[in-house]
Amino acid sequence: MAATMMTMSSLRAPVARDAFRTNTKPSPAARKGLQVRAVGPSGGAEPSKTATPDEILAYAKTLPGISQPFPNIFDPANLLSNATSTQEVKRWRESEITHGRVAMLASLGWLTGEFVADKKLLVNSDGRITGPAIDHFQQVEYKGAIFWEPLVFAIGLAEAWRIGVGWANPSSDKFNQLRDDYNPGEIGFDPLGLTPTDPKEKYDLQTKELNNGRLAMIGIAGFVAQELVKKQEIFYQTADKVCGYACMLMMRDFGKRCQCCV
Repeated sequence: MAATMMTMSSLRAPVARDAFRTNTKPSPAARKGLQVRAVGPSGGAEPSKTATPDEILAYAKTLPGISQPFPNIFDPANLLSNATSTQEVKRWRESEITHGRVAMLASLGWLTGEFVADKKLLVNSDGRITGPAIDHFQQVEYKGAIFWEPLVFAIGLAEAWRIGVGWANPSSDKFNQLRDDYNPGEIGFDPLGLTPTDPKEKYDLQTKELNNGRLAMIGIAGFVAQELVKKQEIFYQTADKVCGYACMLMMRDFGKRCQCCV
């Protein structure tokens, strides 16, 4: 009898489910793409807020990095809605600043490395390190030069300094959180004294740093992708594009190519 009841239930379930799907219209919340959350036994279900909680959005608007052409926060993927507290937004900003600074250094080092390639300098005293920067690490290691050890040591020192200045004690109840009195990115490293004392000037300078860091993160990703595909230095690729455009203009206006393409 139990087997018969199970069989009948399994037959009725798809029919009932299909009928429910056919006869039930989507709610206004579902049509608008709103998320629906379940509540306790006292009620049914209610749509959750699609907007970022007020206190988190208000805190995010006080941070540097908001600039034209987006006078408000540029968050097309609505990532702020995933934040559970202002402390989490603060930690995200610390991560963005850190990665932006690393990307700016990487972009500068990438172009400098390709510019001095083939020149007899430092570890390249014999001029054998050449080609795209994406392969320079392997060429240095192949020559037996000590490179990774001091690099990892320097990164470790920088990270230890940053953690000591900005991060809360991991053994406390604020695990994986920044200190309450710490502002993201302000680790106290300013040997040239460039940080303005005026709050407005400081805010503008921090916004410029963030925007340049964001551009550098996109730029270094483009360098890597371009050299993986083209197997050619960024300088040469840029020169080829400029030369090709110049040749196109000369052919259009004068009916002949430029000297570099002849």
